[in-house]
Amino acid sequence: MTGRMTGTPLRVGLVGYGLAGSVFHAPLIAATEGLALDTVVTSDPDRRRQARAASPDVRLADAPEELFDRADELDLVVIASPNKTHVPLATAALKAGLPVVVDKPVAGTAAEARELAALAEERGLLLSVFQNRRWDNDFLTLRGLLADGSLGDAWRFESRFERWRPEPKGGWRESGDPAEIGGLLYDLGSHVVDQAMVLFGPVTEVYAETDVRRTGAEADDDTFLALTHASGVRSHLHVSATTAQLGPRFRVLGSRAGYVKYGLDPQEAALREGGRPGTAPEWGVEDEALWGRIGSGESPLSGGGTPVPTLPGDYPAYYAAVAAALTGAGPNPVTALEAAAALDVLEAARRSAREKVTVTL
Repeated sequence: MTGRMTGTPLRVGLVGYGLAGSVFHAPLIAATEGLALDTVVTSDPDRRRQARAASPDVRLADAPEELFDRADELDLVVIASPNKTHVPLATAALKAGLPVVVDKPVAGTAAEARELAALAEERGLLLSVFQNRRWDNDFLTLRGLLADGSLGDAWRFESRFERWRPEPKGGWRESGDPAEIGGLLYDLGSHVVDQAMVLFGPVTEVYAETDVRRTGAEADDDTFLALTHASGVRSHLHVSATTAQLGPRFRVLGSRAGYVKYGLDPQEAALREGGRPGTAPEWGVEDEALWGRIGSGESPLSGGGTPVPTLPGDYPAYYAAVAAALTGAGPNPVTALEAAAALDVLEAARRSAREKVTVTL
């Protein structure tokens, strides 16, 4: 491809300019050295104006097929369209000879994810899944604490991604139609399961509870998963839109100490407010008041334990790694096979909640 041969920036086509495309992918692509946003695909007039205002030189297309028809002019396609389109669009892009980044969940089933991975391998193309929350500030901090032995042997991992949204917003993300792949299990659940598996490895047993709490809601909006890892660690994961009092984002208990962290990584809020990586010297930096605490035998809420400086969040690292992988300078940051393993867990969770059983993987 031209960009790779000449050393000029790799040209990126972005499919979709809703929340994922406009708030996450476009700004992060623009902030990545070696990448250039070439084309945005959206037929919505307001989103086209928004895309042009954010990137005056960007080309606009009405349909993804316009990208595939000029595949020789692009080096990467990013799929940030509704979940049900991920598999067909990724398949079309790979068959057109284009490397692909797909927003999570990459597919509705693990089998589909593995089929995509096989197609990418057959074609010799990159297929990466956007799991930005591997670069959350609290997650990076926790990885460091586990790596340096500060907690001892990890025993229990509690992770909460909770919100208070008592009124449904509507739209495909809250649709009860299985074809839409909506609901929190596959939305926020994709993040918390991925994080748990990165930290503690493969899962052997899954128990889950999924509920539809809000009047007028169609898809799960209050979900709990209990995972048993092959390593012996137990993960308790909560994702909810109906939490009137928010719990800690992380509570991790080990043989030597525990770590408790409240509050969400600040990067999403900054991106939503128009902040951009590289324009401020302290991107991803958290206020000291939100630092987690490490200790044993005391409650962090009553001053127990020692504050742990939270590492800066680093969403730009994902696309920097993608650029490196495309040029042969580094590995794929998140593979489709990793995503398929997480989908095995999500499918097991759906079965567990439906049949009221614990599922063995």
